[in-house]
Amino acid sequence: MPTAFKLGKQPHFVMAAQINQKSKFKWISISFGLSVVLLVVKFTAYYLTRSNAILSDALESIINVFASGFAFYSIYLSAQPRDPNHPYGHGKVEYFSSGFEGALIVIAGILIVIQAVDRLLMPQPIVHLEWGFGLLLITVVANGLLGYYLQKVGKETHSEALTADGKHLLTDSYSSILILVGLVLISLTGFQWLDSVVSLVLSVVIFYNGYVLIRRSVSALMDETDPALLENVVETINANKCDYWIDVHNLRIQRYGSDLHVDCHLTLPYYWDLRQVHDAVHGFEESLEKEAVGGIEIFVHSDPCLPACCHYCRLSQCPVRAEDFGREIVWDVNNLSKNQKHFVEAADQK
Repeated sequence: MPTAFKLGKQPHFVMAAQINQKSKFKWISISFGLSVVLLVVKFTAYYLTRSNAILSDALESIINVFASGFAFYSIYLSAQPRDPNHPYGHGKVEYFSSGFEGALIVIAGILIVIQAVDRLLMPQPIVHLEWGFGLLLITVVANGLLGYYLQKVGKETHSEALTADGKHLLTDSYSSILILVGLVLISLTGFQWLDSVVSLVLSVVIFYNGYVLIRRSVSALMDETDPALLENVVETINANKCDYWIDVHNLRIQRYGSDLHVDCHLTLPYYWDLRQVHDAVHGFEESLEKEAVGGIEIFVHSDPCLPACCHYCRLSQCPVRAEDFGREIVWDVNNLSKNQKHFVEAADQK
């Protein structure tokens, strides 16, 4: 008998989800506003110094503005309620945001390479290095701090858009540090060509970070298994294990932005009536819900036990036991994920 239960039906979970959403909106709004300000600062630094490396950093900041704007929209859209066209909600749009941000980063890397090669062939003098250094240092501190907090809030709220934006800003901060090092070397050595070399090195870092974001986005959209998340759910099931939970298998987890969808098969005594089965399934769902962060939907298919289950069934007062208890099977990620009852595993291990 399949049954479903939404964590959102309980008031304190609804409040938690609302708090998470407000937190996401707050931080992505700050990110968007700051990205615009820092864009102006970096182009000012380029105007004063005519440094190709600083121009490269400023071009990436244009990407920051577009990326933060798209992340803002994706967080707004992910908060919209389910509708007939989107029965699982709109949470996956955050993964599109992450992939879009990664693609923009790669484009920025291409522009930087083109500009760097052009300056190597046609070098131009760099001036007012002290102004460029000071303005760029401001952007390093601002991007570093905001990127750290965006990733922190993103992990707490399970927001892929915030996490991706935080990674992007931290990458921008590291890039600016590399440019600062380049400016110092130019000031000490007078080798103007170092400016373009720093830009080329920076482009490699940017390409890699863009690839990581795109790869992560595609994995999420393809519902690739998240080992850490699956392990966490298995630990929760083991921690709340009841004797009448004879068997759990075909456990699957999908993430929709900050929301989770969990489904599995739960084996219960075949002689129980409908109310007992319902209460047992409800208790199983609650054990997962109390550990969840954000929204969660659980779908449990209840299976009747078979005589072969007696070998590992811990229900001591079972009136229809056909075989003596043999040994307890340890539930782990491997056997809970398989679409088969555990007596198949027990037979294989004999």
